[in-house]
Amino acid sequence: MLIDYLKKLRDLYLVKVKWSQYKIGKGFHAGARVSLWARDTLIIGDDFYIGRDSLIETDCIIGNHVMLGNKVAMIGRYDHNFQQPGTPIRLASQVRDNDYKWRGLHDVIIVEDDVWIGYGTVIMGGVWIGTGSIIASGSIVTRDVEPYSIYAGSPAVKLKDRFDSVEDLEKHKQLYKLNYQ
Repeated sequence: MLIDYLKKLRDLYLVKVKWSQYKIGKGFHAGARVSLWARDTLIIGDDFYIGRDSLIETDCIIGNHVMLGNKVAMIGRYDHNFQQPGTPIRLASQVRDNDYKWRGLHDVIIVEDDVWIGYGTVIMGGVWIGTGSIIASGSIVTRDVEPYSIYAGSPAVKLKDRFDSVEDLEKHKQLYKLNYQ
């Protein structure tokens, strides 16, 4: 019971103090050693879980009831200007600089509701992940993900639909709407 109280207190501190510049919904929980950073926009919906050692280092809009496993990374595609003439990449302008005007400035990762992203997955900037999708552990997502689909691999590709039948999908949608919207 004390441990649950301390977890809630820690999550409250993270939302209201450490990451107060971002919009984070109710029911937020972060595991240990989580890092959040966005240049312009980080919006996280209700009932969000981000596992330990995970990070978000790009602009994101994340829906409700989303679960990120441990060691998940959401990162920009063009965080350093690797085409800056005469400058080593390490010293080139980067997205964190106020005067950065190169690629990727307006790339936002969109994660819709009811998504599960597995352990060790990397999501690249500008990707849209549709409602109800699952991304298998260890995947690298470089392209948009269809709703209610299961993706895996590097780069991630669609393996199958989340539900075995259209009837099961429709039942899920009705019950989800009834209970969670």
